[in-house]
Amino acid sequence: MQTSTEIINGRAILRLQGRFEMNAHRDLRTCCHSALGAGEVKELELDLAGVEYFDSTGLGVLLLLKEKADIAHKRFILSNCGDAVKQMLDIADLREILCVA
Repeated sequence: MQTSTEIINGRAILRLQGRFEMNAHRDLRTCCHSALGAGEVKELELDLAGVEYFDSTGLGVLLLLKEKADIAHKRFILSNCGDAVKQMLDIADLREILCVA
């Protein structure tokens, strides 16, 4: 999976491309850690428009990232979720926990 990061008005936007699987966890965690450590960042947004595959292990990654954002007192947002991501969130009943824009 490829990621790009942009900070706009206190929001770190991580745009994801490719397959969102557990093996992407390390790289994504590093990107998120850098964004969460930036003093001007108040929100962390994962833009999932470019995600072409998402499975249940990706849900675990999202929950870990949400926990890290909560610890850093930052808002965690998912945006541009495709049907596959929305379906997985619904099956796992996580829409209440994860903010989906």
